[in-house]
Amino acid sequence: MKWRLTWVFWATTALHVAAIAIFTRGFLLTRTELPFHSGCSDVAGSPCAPRPGPAGSNGTGGSERCWTKPAVDRVVIVVLDALRFDFVAPSALFKEKKPWMDRLPVLQKLAFREGSSAKIFKAIADPPTTSLQRLKGLTSGGLPTFVDVGNSFGAPAITEDNLINQLVQNGKRVLMMGDDTWVQLFPHHFKRSYPFPSFNVKDLHTVDNGCIDNLLPSLYQEDWDVLIAHFLGVDHAGHIFGVDSLPMIEKLEQYNTVLENVISVLESQSGPGGLHENTFLLVLGDHGQTLNGDHGGGSAEEVETSIFAMSFKKPPSAIPSELDISCEYTLLDFAVTVSALLGIPFPFGSIGRVNPELYALAGGTWNMEELKADKPEHDLKSTEWLHNYVNVLCINAWQVKRYIDIYSASSLIGFSSDDLVHVANLYAEAEATFAQKMDPLSYNSEHIKLSTLKRQINAYLRFLASVAELARSKWTEFNLTFMGIGLGMMLVSLLVHVLAIKMVNELHNGSFNPSGNSGISFGLIYAFFIVVIRACSLLSNSYILEEGKVANFLLATAGVAKIRYSIIKRKMIFESTADGSSQRICRIVVMGTIASYVLIVVHWASESNMLGLAQINAARNVIPRIIYAIGIGQMLLLAFSQLCNGSKVNNRSLFSKTVSMLSAWSPTVTILSGKQGPLITLASILGGYCIVMLQNIEEESNGTAKPSVVNPLSVTEWSLLALSMFFCTGHWCAFDGLRYGAAFIGFDEFVLIRQAILLTIETFGFSHIIPVFGLPFLVLRRKLFAQKELLVQLSLAYMMFGLIMAATVTVTILCVMIQRRHLMVTIMPHLNAISSQFY
Repeated sequence: MKWRLTWVFWATTALHVAAIAIFTRGFLLTRTELPFHSGCSDVAGSPCAPRPGPAGSNGTGGSERCWTKPAVDRVVIVVLDALRFDFVAPSALFKEKKPWMDRLPVLQKLAFREGSSAKIFKAIADPPTTSLQRLKGLTSGGLPTFVDVGNSFGAPAITEDNLINQLVQNGKRVLMMGDDTWVQLFPHHFKRSYPFPSFNVKDLHTVDNGCIDNLLPSLYQEDWDVLIAHFLGVDHAGHIFGVDSLPMIEKLEQYNTVLENVISVLESQSGPGGLHENTFLLVLGDHGQTLNGDHGGGSAEEVETSIFAMSFKKPPSAIPSELDISCEYTLLDFAVTVSALLGIPFPFGSIGRVNPELYALAGGTWNMEELKADKPEHDLKSTEWLHNYVNVLCINAWQVKRYIDIYSASSLIGFSSDDLVHVANLYAEAEATFAQKMDPLSYNSEHIKLSTLKRQINAYLRFLASVAELARSKWTEFNLTFMGIGLGMMLVSLLVHVLAIKMVNELHNGSFNPSGNSGISFGLIYAFFIVVIRACSLLSNSYILEEGKVANFLLATAGVAKIRYSIIKRKMIFESTADGSSQRICRIVVMGTIASYVLIVVHWASESNMLGLAQINAARNVIPRIIYAIGIGQMLLLAFSQLCNGSKVNNRSLFSKTVSMLSAWSPTVTILSGKQGPLITLASILGGYCIVMLQNIEEESNGTAKPSVVNPLSVTEWSLLALSMFFCTGHWCAFDGLRYGAAFIGFDEFVLIRQAILLTIETFGFSHIIPVFGLPFLVLRRKLFAQKELLVQLSLAYMMFGLIMAATVTVTILCVMIQRRHLMVTIMPHLNAISSQFY
């Protein structure tokens, strides 16, 4: 009997897992990374090959021209991780001033000073807004896909062409300091590097202090061409304390001091012949963050960041409005813009455009007065920047068109023929304009009209904008075949699941009707109705934002329906479900749990400086580790006890094992949940107790002639309670719903497997682990069942619970298949529903 029940359970589980795996194989977008790299000689085959000219004109010294004419000699890149736009922009731009605004006044002062050579941009980061994806996008100029998120905690080296690779291949010396993710992505590219561990989100200072110690001394050295300093304090302060917190404000003020010192050093050596005469400064964020300090999704707070750019040349004037060039900056443009400024080949897979504002700011050669007049003729000096920019855009467009053509020919999941025709037409239009004006656009020309340049620039920008938009919407094709097979298998698995429940029920010869009749009970109909309501609500593309409220409403509704029995019978059963005595193993486990809870109290008291326990804070990691050790020891003891006692199962032993299992898990889950843990624990206990008692009331109120199986409505309520606990603990179905700080409770250093386990326990502890191990309470009755009946009832309870989850996953799959292009689906998938199949 036991093996037959086990076979049915694992067979249905395997079918669900296989269906989900096949569907995700078709749904999770991937992009083919081509092995090609750009080289200086490639541009000779383009229609806009550089014409002979004096090397290093435009003030770059003796640099030999490759693809474009270099505009700067050195670049300083300061990355402030998770830099929100309102951290940098003046508070006057917003409706309400917040405490974290205007904390970087040095950037605002320089950007808005009259005749300034500095400017603040709002930059848009393409989701997913996790650090690894953004660094990959910044350096490659491409769009990392959702599936790359899996690499966020173990960054593999980037193999496709990128900015760092082009810098090294073309003799540029790169100096890096800060976030050690850079050396993981580019392990052998830096002339010198000062990496610091980045995954301890509770550590606000190690990475930043490492940058500060090495940044200013490096500015006086001549052994680098590109300097990268990646600060992490703001990101970590957001994760732990939130945006509106004192540590966040202190971090921003610290950054302001650092930037003041950096700019002071650069300005002091920017005179003729100085080390930084032709240096360009970029201060940027890789993404933003929500008010809670989270990021990963596609909300405005997460994708909006900022770029501060400053040239130390004579300040240029703004780009004339006559050109109709949008000044919106996307981080997609970063790699190709920096490549153009340094005169190196653009990364092979880049789809960004050379930003006109940054290019003009770095060049410092714009003559605004001449261009405003729109005279029929201009001298050579007046139009030098426009000539350069048109030629850069020509190369930019040719490089993007080359990549699109090769990608479509090489990849099995390339662009559609209609898309390729549209792209080709736009490019042909731009090239036709360029070909007609080839002679006037040469550097030997003395006369040209602004309108001619305007048409040429707009033609190239239309092409580049069209390709970027196409890539964002259809960068990779969903594999509808795999998605369809996965959906079909899930539908079949639901039928198999229902038949399996029917088969197991027949083994027990039981009934789903508490009255003992063979008909369908009200509870079964009501449970089915609730599951259908929740399943149908998943088809809304915005349901992910309100799922917690819906779960709470359905749970309350089901509870009200069950309370009618207690009102009718005017009694409530508080007696224990099994005999009050506990086995020896259960006592030992419970004693260990009590000790763990005492340690949790001491740990929290030490963190909040209560009861004069601040001195214990020095060993703050010891107590959580002891709790983890006690939990592991309890689990090993239970496993050893099960092996020694064999397969004997009765009400008393099942009750003891269930209590023991919950006791072993609860301290770890509670401490990882933070100071809300005890309240959530109490809510879980009360919610589960009410469900069990309401079920007992219903069964006690009916003289059951025939043994009834576990009530389907009670199992449905149990699943809704689990779902409610997920949202009550502050989680939601998005990447920014993960509480990364929990992974470092008890540890400061980052170890991938260990931190992943702790984060998983914290995320799914109250919503999956505790409810799954506590489900046997629905089976325990006042009546002592025989071993056979108890096993059947226990199997039915878990199979019904799994069926409810499987139905939810099936509708979720249908939803994301229909709305696969919707932002709410591609960026914030229903992680909770899908992950529930693996618990």
